[in-house]
Amino acid sequence: MIAYKTEIEKPKIEAGVDKKYLLTAKQMATFVTNGFLMVENLVPDELNQAINRDQRELNIPGYRFWTETDNIRAAFDLPQVKGIIQGLVGLNPVYDHSFLHVVKAKHLKAQNWHADSIIDLRPLAFDIQAFYFSHDTPREMGPTLILPGSHLRKANTESIGRYKNIVGQRQLEAKAGTIVFMHHGIWHCAQPNYTDQTRYVFKLRLQPGQVQHGLFNMDGYKDPEVVQIIDKGYQEWQGNEARIEHNMRARLWRYVTGDDSVDVSFERSLTRMGV
Repeated sequence: MIAYKTEIEKPKIEAGVDKKYLLTAKQMATFVTNGFLMVENLVPDELNQAINRDQRELNIPGYRFWTETDNIRAAFDLPQVKGIIQGLVGLNPVYDHSFLHVVKAKHLKAQNWHADSIIDLRPLAFDIQAFYFSHDTPREMGPTLILPGSHLRKANTESIGRYKNIVGQRQLEAKAGTIVFMHHGIWHCAQPNYTDQTRYVFKLRLQPGQVQHGLFNMDGYKDPEVVQIIDKGYQEWQGNEARIEHNMRARLWRYVTGDDSVDVSFERSLTRMGV
């Protein structure tokens, strides 16, 4: 269940999903390092097709798609989707906003680089933005462009709009049924649609429903193959600040594990500095 902001009624706390649906330690380490996690085949074809029909046939504003279409809510109520959400933002995540983004055929203008609503004073806590693709979205259709690892380099909305191509950028080419779970701070921008078909992507933003400590499947979180994902997660675009970025994701790893004894920082500087 997704909670809504209200001062009148508090939602009942929902029971968690089966452990098998939670994020693995490897998946969480990948999210902490890259700022996103792309998961394919989450939504079955029949439901993808139903949602795609809704997108094409319902004449409603994008911000009302979540509240007025049962099919999209059914997709996010699947246990395999709820488990990932629970692993990132806990039980009863708080609905922030949603929008059905539509890029018409032959729309050849791209967005500027931006970060969504990044006016945020929280040092480590994060919202997630789930980008759901109901249909195959190849590169020429203009799927969202993101910059892996940028989630910890805070930017104020379109203050980064002056940038163009950045080394290491990645376009989210996706098959139907894919959901990309992104840290709210990741840099991204929509791309031109060169095809003769309209492109749809649904975005749902959720705030954490509890402190984000140990919400995922913690089995093996200290294993070398998990630690290496964070330890070796450098991005070429980070330049001279790469070691600072390393320490920042090491701090985020401590936060999501809830274990202040783990130290995957550069030369274990978190331990040396006593932070």
